[in-house]
Amino acid sequence: MDLTSEDAKLVTLARTSRARLGVAQGAAVRDLDGRTYAAATVHLDTLRVSALDLAVAMAVSSGAKGLEAAALVTEGDVPVGLDSVIEFGGAGVTVVVADPAGAVDTVLST
Repeated sequence: MDLTSEDAKLVTLARTSRARLGVAQGAAVRDLDGRTYAAATVHLDTLRVSALDLAVAMAVSSGAKGLEAAALVTEGDVPVGLDSVIEFGGAGVTVVVADPAGAVDTVLST
């Protein structure tokens, strides 16, 4: 599946975040100004945050006004939760789901 160069960059950022920590998921989002935010799954005894939710939270806390696109790199059949992307980004946000090697599995739209 062919991605735009900007969406391919999101997949690369998500892959890097995931690999750096050796976790199940990495994610990246692009805001309406073209800035990117990358994150990995957080699993602490007192805190659990999905990679995609954390990337959205980073965009929100940096003052972003919305989202253009997101990428999620996930291992196996880990569920893809899009609630934060939908709430913050609204309709029309492209979400690329890829495997750890970067092969695109699915392209969704909110």
